[in-house]
Amino acid sequence: MFRILKRFFDPEALVHPALAKGPLPCMQEAYRNCLSLAWPSALESVLIALVSSVDTMMVGGLGAAAISAVGITSQPRFLLMTPIIALNTGVTAIVARRKGEGNIEGACRSLKQALMFCLFFCILMVAGALFFARDLLTLAGAQADFINLGVEYYRIVMCGQFFACLGMTINAAQRGFGNTKVSMRSNVAANLVNLVFNYFLINGHWIFPRLATRGAAIATAMGSVVAFLMALASVLHPPTPGVLTLRSGAPWRFDRRTAGSIFKVASSTFVEQIFMRFGFFTYASLVARLGTVEFATHQICMNIINVSFGFSDGFGIASTSLVGQQLGAKRPDLAMLYGKIGQRCAMCIGVLLAVFFTLFRRELILLFNDDPAIVTLGAQIMLIVAATCLVQTSQVVVSGCLRGAGDSKYVALTSFISIALIRPALSWLLCYPVGWGLIGAWIGLFGDQFMRLILNFIRFRGGKWSTIEL
Repeated sequence: MFRILKRFFDPEALVHPALAKGPLPCMQEAYRNCLSLAWPSALESVLIALVSSVDTMMVGGLGAAAISAVGITSQPRFLLMTPIIALNTGVTAIVARRKGEGNIEGACRSLKQALMFCLFFCILMVAGALFFARDLLTLAGAQADFINLGVEYYRIVMCGQFFACLGMTINAAQRGFGNTKVSMRSNVAANLVNLVFNYFLINGHWIFPRLATRGAAIATAMGSVVAFLMALASVLHPPTPGVLTLRSGAPWRFDRRTAGSIFKVASSTFVEQIFMRFGFFTYASLVARLGTVEFATHQICMNIINVSFGFSDGFGIASTSLVGQQLGAKRPDLAMLYGKIGQRCAMCIGVLLAVFFTLFRRELILLFNDDPAIVTLGAQIMLIVAATCLVQTSQVVVSGCLRGAGDSKYVALTSFISIALIRPALSWLLCYPVGWGLIGAWIGLFGDQFMRLILNFIRFRGGKWSTIEL
């Protein structure tokens, strides 16, 4: 048994001797390097997921319509953020590569270029949200009993997203540089602000009025501003020299070469995000049309599975940064090693979460809402959530490794196949013709995660990504 575990976790067993370009770190050093980057990002992502869950719990006291109104805005929000998410993937990969090359000035130049593009995209995003809110929510499947609440919530939150997205771009660059604690601190602070003002504004405490879902939106927007200010401070007043800063000598003007490097990764990620948003949008619309109770149950279970995603996202971010840095340092063997280490750590956490979600499935649903119909249906869905955790944790890390190497075209292709085609088609088939309802939709989600894991793992294991130039 010990020999099997050693072969599964030991760095010497994870890299073929013929591929080694130099000495490999010992097990303790290798896992310490990965965990030192992963834990701030994992903690950040998990706390965001937990705060989102508490947010839903607070709104849940207003009823199923309020839960649905808040939940229906998720995909329209991410749809308009698509160019910025793609941009951030590009800047993370390029900053990581420049740091690996020892080119700090190039990393700072990449950040400035990304911020200029992000500002332009943010203006378009907010304008689109304000003018087309009702159309977007209708397209997402909003029902008559909660669409007005959703439109009001969406417009307020998207104004806050203007600041949130600028902060996200700074944090994306910091992650590529290896400064994952910056993003953790800013997002933890933002979510604490969100929670505090949720308490005051949703039900009206102390001197504050009762604003219900509008109060939840205002609290979210306030948290977004706080996150931006903290992220901005990290690059205006860095604690030490030789790190990312906006005070570098790089000019604030368009640089074709730097922008080209960023968009070489970002363009493929943009296509991937379009496929993802189409698939997620269609999927959410299919679920929303099942009814308010079903969609509220779906939103509760999505909040719970996002905790699993938070852990895997932390290791995915660490793997993205380490893979990029090691490729920049001309050590593809170490890039492969850290990718495998991140995947193994995330998989272990996935097993623990799957057991926890299975044993306490009813209790977890009751934290959000005590409607018997929601609790009964939610407890059934939680079994699929547990199974999905086992697959999702590894899938996110492997995809992050490919993005960190700049192999975003392949990830875009697998997203198109799995998210844009398999998830909606399988969910529709099982929801409606077969008649399994929400259970069918969640089986479709599991099928998507499983397919992406298989396709991306085959690519990662082949090693072709390690030869990509950025």
